[in-house]
Amino acid sequence: MTTHAPNPDAPNPDLPNPDPTDPYRWLEDVTGEQQLDWVRARNGRTVDEYTHTDEFETLQSRIREVLDTDARIPYGRRRADYIYNYWRDARHVRGLWRRTTVEQYALDAPEWDVLVDLDALAELEGENWVWSSAQVLRPGQTRALIGLSRGGADATVVREFDIETRQFVSGPDSFELPEAKTDIGWIDADTVYVGTDLGDGSLTDSGYPRIARRWRRGTPVGEAPIVFEGKQTDVAVSASYDRTPGYERTFVERALDFYTAHRFELTDGGELVKLEVPDDAGAGVYRDHLLVRTRSPWLGHPAGTLLAANYPAFLAGARDFTVLFTPDEHTSLEQYVWTRDHLLIVLLRDVQTEVRVLTPGPGGWEDRPLDGVPPATSTSIIDVDPLEGDDFFLNSSGFTVPATLLSGTVGEPIASIKQAPSFFDTENISVTQYFATSDDGTRVPYFVVGSNTSTPSPTLLYGYGGFENSMVPAYSGGVGRAWLERGHTYVIANIRGGGEYGPTWHTQALKENRHKVFEDFAAVAKDLVARGVTTAEQLGIQGGSNGGLLMGVMLTRYPSLFGAIVCQVPLLDMKRYHLLLAGASWMAEYGDPDNPDEWAFLREYSPYQNTDPDATYPPILITTSTRDDRVHPGHARKMVALLEEQGHQVWYYENIEGGHGGAADNAQAAFKSALTFTFLEQTL
Repeated sequence: MTTHAPNPDAPNPDLPNPDPTDPYRWLEDVTGEQQLDWVRARNGRTVDEYTHTDEFETLQSRIREVLDTDARIPYGRRRADYIYNYWRDARHVRGLWRRTTVEQYALDAPEWDVLVDLDALAELEGENWVWSSAQVLRPGQTRALIGLSRGGADATVVREFDIETRQFVSGPDSFELPEAKTDIGWIDADTVYVGTDLGDGSLTDSGYPRIARRWRRGTPVGEAPIVFEGKQTDVAVSASYDRTPGYERTFVERALDFYTAHRFELTDGGELVKLEVPDDAGAGVYRDHLLVRTRSPWLGHPAGTLLAANYPAFLAGARDFTVLFTPDEHTSLEQYVWTRDHLLIVLLRDVQTEVRVLTPGPGGWEDRPLDGVPPATSTSIIDVDPLEGDDFFLNSSGFTVPATLLSGTVGEPIASIKQAPSFFDTENISVTQYFATSDDGTRVPYFVVGSNTSTPSPTLLYGYGGFENSMVPAYSGGVGRAWLERGHTYVIANIRGGGEYGPTWHTQALKENRHKVFEDFAAVAKDLVARGVTTAEQLGIQGGSNGGLLMGVMLTRYPSLFGAIVCQVPLLDMKRYHLLLAGASWMAEYGDPDNPDEWAFLREYSPYQNTDPDATYPPILITTSTRDDRVHPGHARKMVALLEEQGHQVWYYENIEGGHGGAADNAQAAFKSALTFTFLEQTL
């Protein structure tokens, strides 16, 4: 490993440094005053360079219009007769938690009943509250468990809310917990399952609950009976209650790592009954149905297969499965969700969606297409309520097609009930899918969006490539206004590490095979140039989180392919990532740096350990958030400091709020987006 002397200009006067090979480790102190002075200095330089122009102000304002418009779809979750929605706009910066009736929701202008005004609450309590979550107690819907984050962090304060009085419940009889990465869920009005930070030994190395408890109202949470206790090295432990009438039961999950888990049913007698399915499979129980989605071959079925069995018979030892879906080289299972009596599934065929309905019956399972889904769009299931019926909400959109909210009931026609506005002119913009060939011969799909794709022009290539996340076509008013309207080209790369072709598209790029992710992305970049879509000097790239790691590798391994790089909330120091915040939970994805055999392949690409003072790097903008408690901001800070020391052109912006998303409200999101596109426009 190459080491470098500390930058004498860095504000680091004799700070203790336990690792002489890492001179910028002092920047891992997130809120230290000297560290924040370092941040402010670089923020100021970036702001001065890119934001003090009329063009920036106009772009920021136009992106803010997209985020704030009242015409966008108020997506909601149906709970019996109510639709719940969290809403932010120009007047409600922090947002409103509100609800309306199902009948009102179908109207163009529903009458909303505001439950929590987060702006008013933040002002009253002097806190920078950011909305996190709300769990409504069924069936009465009189109480809710609300998660509030300070500045957008993953850790939340949990507070109980009385929906009838519109007041938070406090005192010893309430379900109220201080800031932590808490897992909590209702059992009944007086009981919850909970895992939270209760001091030494209560959390895993990844910072998530290690112990699940059954907590009864009016008792100290630390004295609540333990229902399951995992190991320190696990990712997390959780318990949940299934309230399906006639099938009420408790399930416990022990996540061994990010992709493997042990699952149990906890009987009324306190016995833990293990579900004997592969640790790496996805498994769920609904009524008498057990569904298993394989991530590796099992019982003669390939990875990515969806299997169904009778759950009581399975517990008794039977292994009779019905195959509901089998993948092929073009098709994978992206999503599956139960309504009351049917199973909705979303398939990806070469990264384009198809929705089907599967129905169990006395004669077996019926499989039929879901009619009425708009063509040439990507469709996802966004809400069902199996406790109430077979109703569902779908969302459909495409690169040039604004989102449509579809409402339906299985067996009845689908209706379009909400339509997002169009934010940019798409008349001359085309969408084309191409395939690049990676180093090992794998065909890698990517989408090209633009009005001038036959002549080389400024192009932005986006990638992620991890955690089995699929990058599907979707409408973005911000990208349209900031990039496509200027005649530029936008590209999404469906590289390995994602889930576009099922689990194997992901698993073949884990750990020692991570290089395939980088080779795929580089292959797409080369293919864009070969097709004449762009040139290397006009090609910008962008990625965040795991995609930020991808950007760091592109900088250090393939710098000649690109003209500019935007690296957001990134992992960059793969030597220490597992020691920072939630990093330990990702070792199944990347590997263990403390294992010499695994560090051998990690060190080959870890950006922080592979910078070269003699290399020519394209300009790079690195952004993060002080309040990101998932990917430590130290990754970004240290990389910037090292690149500065080596004389490379690097720009930096760290938002004080925002969590892993990088922004705590629409104003911050618009600023961050405008900064990104201004940097790309000026650089390319």
